[in-house]
Amino acid sequence: MPASMGTRRAYREVTTRREDQPLSAQPDHAPLTPYAPAPGAPAELLDQLRADQRAAPWVPAFEQEWATALEESRRAFSLAGLYEVVQVWQARLASAPAVEARLASAPAVEAFLDSSRDETGFVDLEEIRSRRR
Repeated sequence: MPASMGTRRAYREVTTRREDQPLSAQPDHAPLTPYAPAPGAPAELLDQLRADQRAAPWVPAFEQEWATALEESRRAFSLAGLYEVVQVWQARLASAPAVEARLASAPAVEAFLDSSRDETGFVDLEEIRSRRR
């Protein structure tokens, strides 16, 4: 028996993973991103964050996450990290309560925040817990 026949018989019964997969134009190492924001979405999101009352802590946090994701995308040649940052911050902004709703539903919380977190008029949580025991 020629050597080529022996090789064919040896590989006939075993198939590799690549042989089982259909051909695709997508590379194996690049996962498909389920969400791709519009090209101007990061700039629009930054404008919305700057207009929000929580702009002081949120804008620097977004800019830092964006810069980190941008460096990672340059290194990995993938936009997935940038897409994720935009998606997370859009969700964060959408799920944050509106100013009017927060004022109407929790005036005591708003007063506490406005008083620089002065706890003189409030009951200590440890005191409440000790009463239950």
